[in-house]
Amino acid sequence: MKKSLNLTAVKAILASILLVAMTGMTVSAAEWKYAMGEGLSDPQGIYATAFKAFIEENSRHKIEIYPVGSLGEETDMMEQTKAGILQFLGQSTGYMGGTIPEMDLFTLPYVMPTDTQQLDYFFKNSTVINEELPHIFNQHGLELLSVFPEGEMAVTTFEPFRSPEDLKGKKMRVMPGSPILVETYKAFGASPVPMTWGDLIGALKTNMVDGQENPTVWIEAYGLDNLTKVLTYTGHGHFNASASANKKFFDGLGDRDKKLIRQAAAHAHQVILKEAEKLDAYGIGRIVRTNPGYQIVTLTEAERAPFKKAAMAVQDSFAAKSESNKKILDQMMADLKEAEANAKK
Repeated sequence: MKKSLNLTAVKAILASILLVAMTGMTVSAAEWKYAMGEGLSDPQGIYATAFKAFIEENSRHKIEIYPVGSLGEETDMMEQTKAGILQFLGQSTGYMGGTIPEMDLFTLPYVMPTDTQQLDYFFKNSTVINEELPHIFNQHGLELLSVFPEGEMAVTTFEPFRSPEDLKGKKMRVMPGSPILVETYKAFGASPVPMTWGDLIGALKTNMVDGQENPTVWIEAYGLDNLTKVLTYTGHGHFNASASANKKFFDGLGDRDKKLIRQAAAHAHQVILKEAEKLDAYGIGRIVRTNPGYQIVTLTEAERAPFKKAAMAVQDSFAAKSESNKKILDQMMADLKEAEANAKK
């Protein structure tokens, strides 16, 4: 009888422990908000969806994703993230440069390689992304999770161009809040016009602007090829994006949840590195199939030479803005040399 009572007591204690543990799990479950500057089927959306899936499959937490336009403009989402209203933010590096000037690094013309293997190596292994930028993000109340490429930039215009002289006086739409893009197109001979994405289509329809730049997946998805006549690959850069968290929120998490978020970011990063190249190819493939009369131009190395020469002034201007800018640009150049040497090994 004594043995039986002891066994019953043990079972009761174990049941109590299990109940407490289950209650603790329920209490610790949270709902987190993730806003981004693109739609669910766009690169940032693919990253966010993979991030959400990993979190929800490996914890009791839930993530609500807010696509572009759900919570205002890009600047609104940044303010909400820094205020702790949003836990996570996906945003292009061009927009991020308005808050974190060092992020304009990724918008500099003719710095990033066009070789996808080198890009993948750089985004996974660079000191800039893994060591330098996290400290800078922290100073702005953010925790950097990832920086990733979305696709090679292409320029769409009404008329073909093959030199800076051809762009003289042409009004080129650029993302607002990015002084580097303004400097870039001035250096290329054009007249840059900062403009929100929401105003771009109307501006192209009414000839308020003569062209714009975006990855081909965006150009095809939003019909920008139907509003212009020529798509030109200049080789001047990639469209890149970042994922970050509110630092106060992240710092307040337990070690398990911090590890979970890091793992989710690493998983989503791997997913988007594979998908971005596919999306780029899909975009240009769709344009070729659905818009056969559309002109597609790839500038030769000789044609790119004057653009590259003009780009040097933009790189110098970025470095001259602050010691931090110069330091991070120097580190990026070193990282890119390492990527070139190791990407194909």
